[in-house]
Amino acid sequence: MIATGCNNEEKPPVNATPAPAKQQLMDPFRYHKMIEVSPGQDYDILSWGRGSKTVGAFMILHSDSAAAKYTTTTGDLDGAIVDVYNSDMDLDGNPEILIQTKGKDTTNYTTMYAFEFTNGKAQKLNFPKLTQSQRQGYRGDDDFYIKDGMLLREFPIYNGSGKAAKPSGQKRKLQYGLRNNSFTVKQLSKDSVKVSAGKPIVNQLVKKATHEKKHEVVKKHKKKHKRHHSDDEG
Repeated sequence: MIATGCNNEEKPPVNATPAPAKQQLMDPFRYHKMIEVSPGQDYDILSWGRGSKTVGAFMILHSDSAAAKYTTTTGDLDGAIVDVYNSDMDLDGNPEILIQTKGKDTTNYTTMYAFEFTNGKAQKLNFPKLTQSQRQGYRGDDDFYIKDGMLLREFPIYNGSGKAAKPSGQKRKLQYGLRNNSFTVKQLSKDSVKVSAGKPIVNQLVKKATHEKKHEVVKKHKKKHKRHHSDDEG
């Protein structure tokens, strides 16, 4: 009898490592993000509050492990935290912590809470609101990010107002900096479509220019007709 070996032996199943479950925050906390500015310099940002999802409070816990110093910065919070950013826009070596929130406010849509930390002490910075020209066509959907040490902000531009507003396909881009603990704002994008509550301003300017051109032609025609009339009298 010839014994035949079985080459189709079943291998034990490989147990795939399950993805780590997302850490659930215990009530009353809603949001947590840890930012390591440098080794031993950590900032934990949390939001908390019971009974409401639109209002509450935030905490910034600064841990200076090397010096064994721990400080807390707190404040009232309007809306839910979307993200937290770290920067040093004025290059003074003191980190800035920026908290972005989104609420039901249909005028501003986005609120930024900004702080600069010097020797463990927090100084609140007033984040500038959009000017009237920057607000033209603004309906939220802000996208913030850090690039080359600066805070950039992009948002789509809409034509019209209210529920009839439609995306124009254009985006407005702003760059924020910091000088003497005050924010600077520079618009990087050149809006090819400037919007108003009604039709695009570009179309209005074109119509106005066309009307002025027709008016000028009529004036020239009258002047020429008057000259011919004088020649006939002579």
